[in-house]
Amino acid sequence: MGRPKYFTPSEVAVHNTVDDLWVSFLGKVYDLTPLCEKYTGDVLLKPIIQSAGKDISHWFNAKLKDIRTHVDPLTGCVIPYCPNGRFVHIPPPYPDSFWANDFGRPWWKDEGYLVGILSKKTRSVKIINTLTSQEQVIEVCSEEIMTEILDRYIKYNAHAGSYTWKYDGRNLVMTDTLEDNKIPDEDQEFYKLSMNDDTFLQAIHLYFNDDLTEA
Repeated sequence: MGRPKYFTPSEVAVHNTVDDLWVSFLGKVYDLTPLCEKYTGDVLLKPIIQSAGKDISHWFNAKLKDIRTHVDPLTGCVIPYCPNGRFVHIPPPYPDSFWANDFGRPWWKDEGYLVGILSKKTRSVKIINTLTSQEQVIEVCSEEIMTEILDRYIKYNAHAGSYTWKYDGRNLVMTDTLEDNKIPDEDQEFYKLSMNDDTFLQAIHLYFNDDLTEA
């Protein structure tokens, strides 16, 4: 099994339309676009559409990994808790012979919608191309290894794989994370000192493989 795909909250946030709808919850990212297509026009889609691109972990019981419940004050029955309104695959609060419950697994338990993992901590890194002197600050997931960060950077430099990646004069291990490569995450320190983190970010230097002159 390969490594999971990690996403930043900002990456999830851009998928915020009914034709391209992602949400995150309980640390995972789901593409609910097929669900929206299947239930086009259904009023029960409204809470999901309103939450497009957002984290909806508060809809769920983290321990049970299921929809939160509460006791209905009128009936004394335990029913799903839907503060934003009932949504697709949630049964009606009272018996209803018209409710179709033949959909199988509810969408929040269907791994078919799963696209990846929501990063627990994102960080910004500055990448400097020593051949062209171009600098780029990109947001990455702290769980990503260097080859995955390279994949993020490649849109700025299509030949990024032809460079040796270094930090503080050391060759980086491309199968390790930033932390494993001993590149400190100083976000909290920058915040405490009210410093512009883009200005003082630790920099990764790229050396073209035909010119590996030490800096």
